[in-house]
Amino acid sequence: MTELLRVNGLVTQFNTESGVVKACDGVSYYINEQEIVGLVGESGCGKSVSQLSVMQLISAPGKIAGGEVIFDGQNLLDYQANGPQMRSVRGAKIAMIFQEPMTSLNPVLTIGQQLTEMLVIHMKMSADAARKRAIELMGLVGIPAADSRIDDYPHHFSGGMRQRVMIAMGLSCNPKILIADEPTTALDVTTQAQLLEMMRDMVERFRTSLVIVTHNLGVVARYAQRIYIMYAGRIVESGMTKDIFAKPRHPYTIGLLKCIPRLDEEEGTKLVPIEGLPPNLINMPATCAFLPRCSYKIEKCYKEPWPELTPVNGDHFIRCYANTEVKPSESKKR
Repeated sequence: MTELLRVNGLVTQFNTESGVVKACDGVSYYINEQEIVGLVGESGCGKSVSQLSVMQLISAPGKIAGGEVIFDGQNLLDYQANGPQMRSVRGAKIAMIFQEPMTSLNPVLTIGQQLTEMLVIHMKMSADAARKRAIELMGLVGIPAADSRIDDYPHHFSGGMRQRVMIAMGLSCNPKILIADEPTTALDVTTQAQLLEMMRDMVERFRTSLVIVTHNLGVVARYAQRIYIMYAGRIVESGMTKDIFAKPRHPYTIGLLKCIPRLDEEEGTKLVPIEGLPPNLINMPATCAFLPRCSYKIEKCYKEPWPELTPVNGDHFIRCYANTEVKPSESKKR
């Protein structure tokens, strides 16, 4: 597969009164053409910040302090955040479906105004052509009577319909990469399933790549080909979805899988939460950040710094010293 995007050593930090928060601390990953990739982790682990950094949407007191974002042979971080080169990429070539559609849409502009703006700017369409295309996009994402609803305001739509509008906006310029940041937050289970199935269909139709940012491993299990697991600003495990679910190797990934109910478990099997809390990103430990919560720790973990990502099998990488070669069902017995 052809590589479309590569992020190398991304460092994004926020200067606060209490100190510097390293939300992303050396994050590296890649995305291939027409691929669905999952980025998974707890709240505050740096998932959304990593994607906002790719789009150069980090505002003060935050800043991108290092790394590369290589797209179409160019380092996007060399462009000015609000310069014409970055604006030509943002929305047109790399689009983002932002979290919380209730607050992402402008409440004083109609749906049509918000959908047609990008078509006029990036695709150089006339107002009439952009309106016709916006109605078509609304129909594609399952909004009924799109021709009459295009002049409605966001408050006229339900949460699920607003999310459909966000998906239509993301796909409007046929981007090469679509980033979906917690696309099913605050939606009921039925609506979540409908939206995710629709997004997969749209990806196939528009031949684009999709990054699903979520804390829900169940979502990426069904839709993603590859997964990156993040913890405390770093990627701790990556690999093919089937490999990570069949044989997770990092203690954090094992812990996340313990929290998911499985149909193949015996009746009465209890879900086991991950004890403790994520570390304070201002005062990161010199050793592994997951050490206080880890049940697989060995003596080396207390003495050595947090290890680099190392291969365990083909494209399967982990950031860990301990031997955790167990299956998810076995890990629940520990």
